Amino acid sequence: MTDPAHRPDTVHALLADGSTVEIRAAGPQDRDEVLRMHREMSPEDLRLRFFAANPSYASEAAARICAPAHSGYRALLAVARGRVVGAAEYTTLPATPGEPVSADMALAVAEGRHGQGIGTLLLEHLVHAARDAGVSTFTAEALAENHAVLKVFADLGLRTSRHFDGTDVRCTVHLEEDEHYLSAVDQRGRIADVASLRPLLRPRSVAVVGAGRRPGSVGRAVLGNLRSGGFDGPLYAVNPHADVIEGTPAHPSVAALPLVPELVVVAVPAPDVPKTAEECGARGVGALVVLTAGLDAAQAEALFTTCRRYGMRLVGPNCLGVANTADEARLNATFAAHPPLPGRAGVAVQSGGVGIALLERLGRLGVGISSFVSLGDKYDVSGNDMLQWWESDHGTRLAVLHLESFGNPRAFSRTARRVARGMPVLTVDAGRSDAGRRAAASHTAAAATPTMTRRALFTQAGIIATHSIAELVDTAALLYTQPPPAGADVAVISNAGGAAVLAADACVEAGLNVPALDTALVDELRTLLPPGAATANPVDTTAAVTADRLRACVDRLAAHGAVDAVLVALVPTALASGTDQDPLLALTGTPGRRPRPVLAVLLDQEAPVRLLTSTDDRAIPAYGEPQSAARALAHAVRHARWRAEPPGTIPPLSGIDTAGATAMVEEYLTHHPDGGWLDPRACAALLDRYHIPQLPWAWAEDEDSAAEAVRHLTEENTRMALKAYWPGLVHKSDQGALRLDLEGAEEVRTAYRELRERFPGRMTAALVQPMARRGTELFAGVVQDEVFGPLVLFGLGGTATELLADHAARLAPLTDRDVHTLITSPRCAPLLFGYRGGQAVDLEGLEQVLLRLSRMACDLPQLAEADLNPVIARPDGVVALDVRLRILPRQAHDPYLRRLRAATRRQGA
Repeated sequence: MTDPAHRPDTVHALLADGSTVEIRAAGPQDRDEVLRMHREMSPEDLRLRFFAANPSYASEAAARICAPAHSGYRALLAVARGRVVGAAEYTTLPATPGEPVSADMALAVAEGRHGQGIGTLLLEHLVHAARDAGVSTFTAEALAENHAVLKVFADLGLRTSRHFDGTDVRCTVHLEEDEHYLSAVDQRGRIADVASLRPLLRPRSVAVVGAGRRPGSVGRAVLGNLRSGGFDGPLYAVNPHADVIEGTPAHPSVAALPLVPELVVVAVPAPDVPKTAEECGARGVGALVVLTAGLDAAQAEALFTTCRRYGMRLVGPNCLGVANTADEARLNATFAAHPPLPGRAGVAVQSGGVGIALLERLGRLGVGISSFVSLGDKYDVSGNDMLQWWESDHGTRLAVLHLESFGNPRAFSRTARRVARGMPVLTVDAGRSDAGRRAAASHTAAAATPTMTRRALFTQAGIIATHSIAELVDTAALLYTQPPPAGADVAVISNAGGAAVLAADACVEAGLNVPALDTALVDELRTLLPPGAATANPVDTTAAVTADRLRACVDRLAAHGAVDAVLVALVPTALASGTDQDPLLALTGTPGRRPRPVLAVLLDQEAPVRLLTSTDDRAIPAYGEPQSAARALAHAVRHARWRAEPPGTIPPLSGIDTAGATAMVEEYLTHHPDGGWLDPRACAALLDRYHIPQLPWAWAEDEDSAAEAVRHLTEENTRMALKAYWPGLVHKSDQGALRLDLEGAEEVRTAYRELRERFPGRMTAALVQPMARRGTELFAGVVQDEVFGPLVLFGLGGTATELLADHAARLAPLTDRDVHTLITSPRCAPLLFGYRGGQAVDLEGLEQVLLRLSRMACDLPQLAEADLNPVIARPDGVVALDVRLRILPRQAHDPYLRRLRAATRRQGA
C-alpha cells in the first residue's frame, strides 16, 4: 500500500480543534478502513446516514467509495493517524447538452468525531474537485431530523435551498464561489489555525531535547531562558547522560518523560532530527521548534513527513526559537542573549539575525514584544499563520514581518488585507534588486520584476513596506503611539529657522504637504508666540519661546483641522537652560490627548528614535533626523488612506465564456504539449471569449487574400497596416516586419510581397488591419508568476514601453479599488484624465479591459503571458491593436482551499 503522505493527490488540513487530517482520494486499498468506519457507526448514525439502520449498507458504501476511479464519480477521505474518519462522495447526474451539470452528494463522519469540522472540510475539497469537473450544483437527500448535516450544508457559505417532502428534505447546494463563501472558509481556517498554534505559543508543558550538560550549547541556553523567563508549567530536559540540567529534571528520551509535553524544542545534530521528531509524534506532542540547521534533503523530508503524519505544527528548522510575553503564558524558548521585553508588537522573521535586531530595538524603544516566532527555513508555520494568531490575540497592536519568501501569496494577501484593517502590518521589503526576468520575451514579462510583484502584494494587502529595519522601527514608533493621520498636510514647528527648513524639505521629499496656513490661524498663532516669530508654516517660534507658549502652539495646530499632523523640530539653546523654559516640556507635559499625530525631531539626539513619555502616558516619538520622521509619517498617511477606503469588490462581468476559453486552451495544448505563442487568429478568438475590444483584422496567407481583405475591412480611403507573422516572432517593429499607412488594396499587395521577399522561408502569413485613429498609446498585460499567481500590468505603451518603464502592477483578481489604483499609478495617468484641457479617455472602457484581462488570467492558469501593446485609448473607446498570448501546460491551483503546505522545498508565506 502506498504511503498516503506521498500520494500526489494528498493534502493536509487543519480541523476546528487544531488537529491535522489528510484529505485524499479513496482507492481500493482503503476498503477495509472505510468499512470499519461505517460498521463502527451507532445504529442512530446509520439510520440518519442511510435512512435505515441496516448493517449491509456499510458494505455497499465501502464498495462504492473504494471502487477504482471512473468518470462522473469522486470520493474523498479524511484520514487521521492512519484511520479513516470521514468520507464524502458525488455522482454526476445525466445532463442535457448545454445545461448545467448536477451531482448527488453524500457525507459520512466517523463515530465520536462529529463537531470537529471533518464534514465541512471534506465538503470544501469535494466542491473544489466538482467545480474542476464542471459540476455546478450538488443535491443531497437527508432526513428532516438530521439537524447536524443540514447545519453543515447551511454553514458551508454556498447558496443552498431546501425542499421538504414529509420526513425527507432535498438540499441543493450551488457551487459558485463568491465572497460570502470565501469569508466563511476564512473564518473556519482562522479558528483552526489559531487552535493549532496554541501548543506552540501557549504550551502548558515544554521539553528541550538536546540540552547539554555543559554551558555553551544551544539547547542548554534555551532551557535556561525558559526557566529565567518565567515559564510556570512542567519543564523537562531530554538528555540520556544527565539527571538534572540547569535545575531542570532530565530524562533519557521523550518516551521516558512523565507526561506528554505540548511543545518540544529540538536542538540535536541534524542526523538525529528525524528520529527525534518520530519519537515526539508517536508520543503525541503537539508542536515542534527545531533549532537545528544543516538538514540534508532526506533529513528535511523525513522531518516534514513525520510532522504531517502525526499532526504536529513545526517551526524551523534553522531558527532562533519562539517567545510569548503574556503574563498568563510566559515563554522564552529562544537562545537569544537577552529576553524579549513585554509589549504589543507581534514579530515573525525568517532570519534569526533580523529577529535579534528587532527584539532589541523594539524593546529598547518601549514598544516591546507580545509574541515572537523565528520561522527559519519555514517548513510549516508561516507569516500567514502568525497574522491569524495576532488577529485573535488581544495583546498585539502591531504586526511585524520579515519574510524572504512567499509560498501562497494570494492567501497571504487575503489574510493581510483583513488583519491590516484592525492593526498595522509592517515589513521590510528585502531583496529589491533588478536581477530576475529582464531577458523575458515579451513587453509584459520584461516589465514584471520580482520587486514589482512583491510591492503589488504589499500595496493591495495594506502592508507597510519599509526599506530597512531602522525605517520599520521608526514607523512602528509613530503608529504605536499616535492616532492615524487623516491626510498628508503637515505643520512644521521649530525654535530654529534652519531646523524648520530641513524638516519642511524632508516632509515634501517624503510626499507630504507643508501648506500655508490661513490668515486667521496665522494671526492666532502670532498672539501665542514671542515677537518676531514666523507663523505661516513652517512656524519659527524663535529661540525665545517658552515651554508654555510652544505647548499652546502645538495644541492649537493639533486641534485646529488646518493640518493632519504636527512635526516639532527642536534644537538646544542657552535660553532653554531653565526648567520652565525647556521646549521638551511642550511635548511631555501636555494633559489630555491630542486629536492629531504629533512627532518630534531633536537634532541633538543620539538615538535614531525614542519615545518621550507625556503626563497621560501617550508617548511622543522623537527622531534624530527629520528624514526619519517624515518617512515614518508618510507611511502612516498611506496606511490611513488605505484603511479609510472601502474594501474592494470584484465586479461582475458580462459576456464571459470561460468554458469556451478553457476548451480553446486545452485544444491548443493537445497539439502543442510544451505550449507556445498563439497565432494571431487564436489570440483574437481568446480575447473575444472575454469581450476585450480589438481592432478589426483579417488573416492573409498570400498577397491576393491580403488585397481582398482591404475591401472587406475598410471604408474608402482608410489607410491600412500589414503585420507579418511567423511562429516565434515577438517584436515586429524591431525586425522590420510591419508596414503602416498603406493606401488601398494595391499598396497592401505590394507590401505583402516585399515582406515575403524580406523574410523568405519564415513568413507564413500576415495580419491586415485598418490604421487606428490617434489616441493615447497604452500597454496592458499579464504574467503568471510561479509563486504569486497572475500579475496584471498597465502603463504607457508603444515601442518605448520598456525604455520608459512607466508601469504599475496589481495581483489578480482585481477589485474595483485595484483597477482604479492601477490606472492612476503610472506617471502617464494625467494623460488619461484630460491633460491640459484635453478630453479624458474612456476610463470605464479602460477599466473593463483590465478587469477582463484579470478574469482571463484567473480562469486560465495556462496563460503564461498576455501582451496587449499598444492599446489605444480615446474618449470614444478603448481598443487593442496588437496582441500576443503565450500558453504553457499548467494546472489550476485554488489559493483559498484550506490545506497546509505540501513540500519542504516550498517555503510558504
